[in-house]
Amino acid sequence: MMHDFLANNADDLIDRCVAKVAKRPKRHATATQLRNGIPMFLSQLTRTLEAEQVEGAGAGLAISGASGGDNATLSEMGVSAAAHGTALLALGYTVDQVVHDYGDLCQAITDLAVERDAPFTIDEFRTLNRCLDNAIADAVTEFSFQRDATLAEQQSADLNERLGFLMHELRNSLNVATMAVTAMEAGSLPVKGATGAVLKRSHEAMKRLITTSLDEVRIKGAEQGAAKVFSLASFIDEARESAQLDAESRNCELVVLPVDPALGIAGHRYQLLAALANILNNAFKFTCAQTSVTLSAYALGDRVLITVKDHCGGLPVGDAEKLFSPFTQRGDDRSGLGLGLSIARQSLAADDGEITVENFPGIGCAFTISLPRRVAP
Repeated sequence: MMHDFLANNADDLIDRCVAKVAKRPKRHATATQLRNGIPMFLSQLTRTLEAEQVEGAGAGLAISGASGGDNATLSEMGVSAAAHGTALLALGYTVDQVVHDYGDLCQAITDLAVERDAPFTIDEFRTLNRCLDNAIADAVTEFSFQRDATLAEQQSADLNERLGFLMHELRNSLNVATMAVTAMEAGSLPVKGATGAVLKRSHEAMKRLITTSLDEVRIKGAEQGAAKVFSLASFIDEARESAQLDAESRNCELVVLPVDPALGIAGHRYQLLAALANILNNAFKFTCAQTSVTLSAYALGDRVLITVKDHCGGLPVGDAEKLFSPFTQRGDDRSGLGLGLSIARQSLAADDGEITVENFPGIGCAFTISLPRRVAP
């Protein structure tokens, strides 16, 4: 009888399945598999065969379910198979590997039966096939459901983060434009002057953000234009013009050190400028009133370093790296979204750039951008 054969050889069959799993790349037998996987299925299959042998066809349906999965609710075997499918998803397996787990047992039974010359009836093979079919179907169904739910949740989180980034950058540009208009009105400044140029660039930045977002909607990720080499000195000067308005509005001083005119950097200028603007904005936000924020840029080997130093009083121990996580805020000022430094890091990474922070307890912080060094055009 097949149920006696399975009961007497359960350990051998499980060992054979584990050995087959171990031969596949990135597969390992785990405690989760041993609890909800093939061993439990083997036990349920054995009980199904025994029930049908003793009580006749249909006696094992409560354990293993009807042929074709025609059940109002999951059978005992179906519940275990669904748990097995969920466990394999958590381990990073694919749907074909879920099927392989049950196929391994079928092959192990067949091989051992041939070795031991064990005779099985046609009805027993039909029950075996029915149980395998139902278990695979229930495991794959639950695996696919959980996988789709996980992907949907991740996509929702990604969308929320992208929208947050867009709103953050738009607000930054709008704030600069607002400060420029205020300064022009207060000082009767001409539109064609330096402050007017800041206002114009802010409007252009907002236009680019909106255009890029629309392109992403249309073609799901429009490619950026090619990176270009440009003067570091002119880049710093452009950042200074916008940052000066922010510094004045927060009652602190912006100190910009001279930059070697021969130095250049390569990248997507507007993204890099937005990254630096986010770092400066963060410095102005947290530096103490009537102190200074210093902006410097210089070469170090084959890299160009752009450093922003503030007088925020320093960071608590262990908080430095947390600043770059999305939606992370520090201090009592909750006017932002906690995205600025995260956006800066992502923008810089696209141009082989990095950003680090050095903490000076009791004094402040120094944020440093590192970019590949080029010769100014």
